[in-house]
Amino acid sequence: MTVVRRGSDGTNRRQALRKGGLVAVGALGAACSGPQLFAAPESKSLNSQSLPIAENVRRSVGDGRAADFTLEAYQGADVLGAAVVRFSHVLNAGRPVVLNFWAGQCAPCRFEMPDLQQIYEATRQRALFVGVDIGPFVGLGSIKEGRALVSELGVTYPVGTSREAEVVREYRVLGMPTTVFITPSAEIVRHWTGILSAATTRELVDELVDVSKAGGSA
Repeated sequence: MTVVRRGSDGTNRRQALRKGGLVAVGALGAACSGPQLFAAPESKSLNSQSLPIAENVRRSVGDGRAADFTLEAYQGADVLGAAVVRFSHVLNAGRPVVLNFWAGQCAPCRFEMPDLQQIYEATRQRALFVGVDIGPFVGLGSIKEGRALVSELGVTYPVGTSREAEVVREYRVLGMPTTVFITPSAEIVRHWTGILSAATTRELVDELVDVSKAGGSA
């Protein structure tokens, strides 16, 4: 696990601490408006059904609605609709979205991406995968490094970054990778912190598609 800390001189220091396949985002003062962050979201197990899905997620992600933001595409502009596009426009296309937050220097993200690519290829007619590189916000890689990682791993689903640092807080990204499963009506079905296996990703995509077809998780 890599913890990002900010020293008194304003520079980023990284402690390499391996634990649980997750890059935990520590002090994000430069990325968030205000010094206090939200409580860490729980990773949702498929067996954790004490509350309906949407209520489970809303405890961790605001009101359960996906925040809008501007995405600047590294690749996949033809799928997104433009090289610079609002996320609300992507949702308006009518497909459920798997929104994955990652960074160029995030080792767990590197480990997870090939599995995401595999499930994207298998489910691309039913759901859209979108990767958001937040490395520049959290001191875990530049745009150049993000682009290089995508190219190295052969990722083909749409990927980009945003210049709106608020996206980190609005989606409560306290660790990477973080993956959010969103219906076309902007309802958050799942918020998952940590590495997703191919099998779990497939199961969550199937769930997302079913909820989207039903018009919500009520």
